[in-house]
Amino acid sequence: MEAISKDQFRAALEDKLERMFGNTLKNASKSKLYKAIAMVIRDLIMEKWVYSREVYHANPERELYYLSMEFLMGRALGNNLINLEIDDVVKTTVEELGYELEEIREHESDAGLGNGGLGRLAACFLDSLSTEGLPAHGCGIRYEYGLFKQKIIDGYQVELPDSWLEDGHIWEVPVPEESEIVKFGGWVESRMVDGRMIFEHKGYQTVKAIPYDMPVLGFQSSLVNTLRLWAARSIKHLDMNLFGQGRYLDALEEKELAEVLSKVLYPEDNHLEGKALRLKQQYFFVSASIQSILHDFKRQGNNIRDFAKKRVIHINDTHPALAIPELMRILIDEEQMNWDEAWDITRRTFAYTNHTVMEEALEKWPADLFASLLPRIWDIVNEINERFTRSLWDIYPGDWDHIAKMAIIKDQQVHMANLCIVGSHSVNGVAQLHTQILKDQVFRNFYEIFPEKFIGITNGVTFRRFLLKANPKLADCITDLIGDDWILDSRHLEKLEEYKDDEKIQLKIKNIRHSNKEHLAEYIKASTGIIVNPESIYDVHIKRLHEYKRQLLNALHILYLYRRIITDPNFSMVPRTFIFAAKAAPGYRMAKLIIKLIHSIGEKVNNDPRVRDLIKVAFLENYRVSLAEKIICAADVSEQISTAGKEASGTGNMKLMLNGALTIGTQDGANIEIMEAIGKDSMFVFGLTSKEIEEKRQTGTYNPLDIYNTDKEIKEVLDSLVGGFLDSEHPEIFREIYTGLLLGYGAPGDPYFVLADFRDYIRAHEQIDELYRKPEIWWEKAIINIANSGVFSSDRTVFEYNDRVWHIPNVRQR
Repeated sequence: MEAISKDQFRAALEDKLERMFGNTLKNASKSKLYKAIAMVIRDLIMEKWVYSREVYHANPERELYYLSMEFLMGRALGNNLINLEIDDVVKTTVEELGYELEEIREHESDAGLGNGGLGRLAACFLDSLSTEGLPAHGCGIRYEYGLFKQKIIDGYQVELPDSWLEDGHIWEVPVPEESEIVKFGGWVESRMVDGRMIFEHKGYQTVKAIPYDMPVLGFQSSLVNTLRLWAARSIKHLDMNLFGQGRYLDALEEKELAEVLSKVLYPEDNHLEGKALRLKQQYFFVSASIQSILHDFKRQGNNIRDFAKKRVIHINDTHPALAIPELMRILIDEEQMNWDEAWDITRRTFAYTNHTVMEEALEKWPADLFASLLPRIWDIVNEINERFTRSLWDIYPGDWDHIAKMAIIKDQQVHMANLCIVGSHSVNGVAQLHTQILKDQVFRNFYEIFPEKFIGITNGVTFRRFLLKANPKLADCITDLIGDDWILDSRHLEKLEEYKDDEKIQLKIKNIRHSNKEHLAEYIKASTGIIVNPESIYDVHIKRLHEYKRQLLNALHILYLYRRIITDPNFSMVPRTFIFAAKAAPGYRMAKLIIKLIHSIGEKVNNDPRVRDLIKVAFLENYRVSLAEKIICAADVSEQISTAGKEASGTGNMKLMLNGALTIGTQDGANIEIMEAIGKDSMFVFGLTSKEIEEKRQTGTYNPLDIYNTDKEIKEVLDSLVGGFLDSEHPEIFREIYTGLLLGYGAPGDPYFVLADFRDYIRAHEQIDELYRKPEIWWEKAIINIANSGVFSSDRTVFEYNDRVWHIPNVRQR
């Protein structure tokens, strides 16, 4: 399809405004203008989408289905304009109407379909799969409300509903004729028929799953893939008998109970009702997805016994693990296969990506809850477990402890990671270190008997969104220097290293950064009232709020700097703006307290004239993809300071590196591979290694009180948390943080080794300060970072998955 001209686009836009809204270009509001632009773009995409579906049916070899609880897609308009290569056409047209394209884009809500790195990775993969011409489908839940909309009131996080669908969603297409029925509860009866055991699910409740499809466009590719999201609807719309009796709420009760399944992302699960809802959500979307996949497969005239040859289903973390027994259920109960044949097809179909090494994050479900909600699936999981543990007996005869550690059902819980490993042909980690930890520690017993299953594939991010869209001036600069081949083949960025010593290029990139910093400063002032200096170092810490990500270490370091400034008249530093953005899970008390601490430190620092604007602290509320795009392009320093061995990979580190920020980080996750790519002297490495931390844990040789009692400056920083230094009216507000660092609560103090790494973290920040005073070296290292970021493209990642796991034929035509 040829690119649309400016005249054609303007004519199409006028037509949409008149036909859809009864407006002209002169009197249309910004909101209606956004919707009309989006509709015109959607029409262009639809042409490609129809073609893509024809390609699927004409080339029925092998397709990928990527199952994920999250797809953090962000806003679609800007990304689609870039992938269609008509952003200049639309931008010029909008400017002629007296607007900036950016202010029009602000009328689109961020799709509330994810929370953090897991969902953003899934979104990047869909972009790269389409770009690379690999037939694929995403499958998830169409949440009516996102995780939550974060407001900060008096320094505290307050959760408000994220009603992102309130004004409609132009980019989706409902497909009610392809709805599926999902069953919960009831019981299972079995009987023999013609020598075959037949299972009947009875007394169940049903929920209708209605699909909403979103086109996912690639760059310079004729292929448009599909993200299918499932909305829950009740089979019974309204009990008219109860309604007629005036029992209006009772009349709606069953409908509301069914539809709550797709209401909100990650309901709290610290109570039984929350656990039940999460489990039902997971089964709801995988059951609907597996049924849909099989129905489509058979509609194309395929033989069900060829399923594993022509379809691959990828499980993104353990949330979709129930897809494994669900496929078994359909193959046995509906397709009438025997167990061995169904199990062979299932294991050859599924692949599993693990995203965590933390024991508490490996999903487990109470066995009694599981059995009551999903009785037939419970039977199948029991059978999988029994057959697997029986096979282990042949390998470890009499070693019940060894076998119990690997069981899927143990201690009255269903262990979903174990189910994923047993039921998949491939298990991968998402960084070199993460994969090694899976092999050596987390899944060591499985690795011993299934070494061929375990591989490592490092994560990646889409450069189209996080450089071409988020930082267009830098993207244009790169293209002027090395051509535009890097957009589709990120390895070409290596050519940029030739310019690392070029003072004119350094200055140009510095000026681009400064312009982005000014833009972010305007946003910070408008959203927080805080005035920051674009000449200062923008030190950025943006990611989910969790103790292992150690926003606390960053906050304590700001306190350290603050105390140095007010007590040492000879202390000097380059002005620094510390920028945070993060959401804490609503039930995560410590994480929310850390947010309050960051705000309290900000209140103290930002309003103390003695600081002389050397430090500013800004916490930007409601972190989301569109906000990340604003921050990443303006960052000088990238905080990647997780406790070594805890972060599986990270992708924020890659996005910031791509935009030329210098990393301060531990040897954790993909930080190690960033260090290998650019050299240790082009980032700021600090802290204990994962092996050193594990050794201290095993031997019990770490005592944070030793540091507290021997390091006067660290002691003073910690003492600032209590006694009213930060909040004279509430002197004990941060006592829990103080005690947790030094003594712990029923466990050793400082479980994330904050104090153990504190002094080395101070040293690394002193290196940052020193280097920033030498702009010719700083910008040389910034260019080295950009030039060597190509390996972290999600295009490379999906190519590697395809080569090692999926084996999907390329149908790209450009």
